[in-house]
Amino acid sequence: MSEPFLSVVIPAFNEAERLPKTLGRVTAFLRDWGRTHEVLVVDDGSTDETGHKAREAGVTLLRNDRNRGKGHAVRRGMLEARGERRLMTDADLSTPIEELPRLVARMDDGFDVVIGSRAVPGANIEVHQPWYRENTGRLFNLFVRGLALPGLHDTQCGFKLWSVRAAREAFSAARLDGFSFDVEALYVARKRGYRIAEIPVTWRNDAASRVGLRGGSLAFPDLLRIRWYDWMGRYDGGSAL
Repeated sequence: MSEPFLSVVIPAFNEAERLPKTLGRVTAFLRDWGRTHEVLVVDDGSTDETGHKAREAGVTLLRNDRNRGKGHAVRRGMLEARGERRLMTDADLSTPIEELPRLVARMDDGFDVVIGSRAVPGANIEVHQPWYRENTGRLFNLFVRGLALPGLHDTQCGFKLWSVRAAREAFSAARLDGFSFDVEALYVARKRGYRIAEIPVTWRNDAASRVGLRGGSLAFPDLLRIRWYDWMGRYDGGSAL
């Protein structure tokens, strides 16, 4: 079987309520878009009907036997996907799937990773997060730029397109399962010589977000952990160039 042009990876934990609408919208868009594709839902040990809803929608289901964290779910999906390009997107579609062609066009310009951003000119925030979460996010991104990824303004928007080579190298080396898994994967990609572009997207906060203040606060020490892992040589590997 030939590889599809695109894989869409959706991590899901207890998303039975939102998932049918999301998968309906994603599959309808991709069908009309006309490129070969696959959709993978990674059920991260849900205790509701998440897996059943994914099967009903006719997409590929990968199920973890227990809750391992969003980072683990995305990593598994990215490494088991077959597409030449691999999109990670959240189950709530805070960034609409209709933004995908803009990321694809930027990758066509020669970039290996294209990330959606809420923090660069042109971004359209239709529904904001509560003020305390927005301020925590800004502070976290400030630390990210200082400690790990200078020049990137929003590493936590859950809408990122990866080339097959960049995805395999970055996620094979990554090991964090928590909130800052995005930072780690991007850090490894940049370290291996892959080019990263950041483009503005439309974004709408979902009040039912699974990320709480406690989970977000744990991301700050993870930035130091990433630098420690790098110093220990755990991200070493051949350059992509």
